[in-house]
Amino acid sequence: MADITLLADSGRPTGSSAARRLRAGGRIPAVVYGSGVEALPVTVGARDLRAALSTPAGLNAVVTLSVDGKTYPTMARELQRHPVRGTLLHVDFQVVDLRAETHADVAVQLVGEAVELHRADGVVDQQLFTLTVRARPADIPPFLELDVSGLTVGDALRVSDIALPDGVHTDVEPETVVVAGQASRVAAAAEGAEAATGEEAVQEAAAESGAQTTAEAAGGEEG
Repeated sequence: MADITLLADSGRPTGSSAARRLRAGGRIPAVVYGSGVEALPVTVGARDLRAALSTPAGLNAVVTLSVDGKTYPTMARELQRHPVRGTLLHVDFQVVDLRAETHADVAVQLVGEAVELHRADGVVDQQLFTLTVRARPADIPPFLELDVSGLTVGDALRVSDIALPDGVHTDVEPETVVVAGQASRVAAAAEGAEAATGEEAVQEAAAESGAQTTAEAAGGEEG
């Protein structure tokens, strides 16, 4: 686990106008909270915060906040961003127990080449992009890998197919689909048209058979 420490200033003013002034001065309003810790408003340097959250661990990085001579092991639990510019507006830091499990969302990365699927003109359809796991903060992986090399059309890989590192667990149902091999839209449309054509042929044959039966019955009555 990388040692990431941020210096935070306490006693920040509250209110939207004060927050705008802080951000204009390169500071990001934040709050520190957690079990046994009274919510503490602080500010952190915008550049330092970006650097802290730009490691491979991303938002799952353990960040040690230094506030007024006290240190708090934390994780960034919620980031508020500007809806247009995407700049950071506010961040919540949750104090964590490094010895206890916590929950985190970890990205699922697909590896390998689904050769047979592509030969069949199929597509890889990823349906689950993050997996919620339980682990001690130091054991949370930056990402989880899932090999799609053997994927074929109509096949699926599930949560149970993801190899979790030691000390990492998940409560997500093992049968939850992560990625599926789907026929391409062109192939699916062709299959649909073929099925429709076949159904029409069956209906026409049934209609002809019904008409012939009716004609035979009419002929019998005339006789």
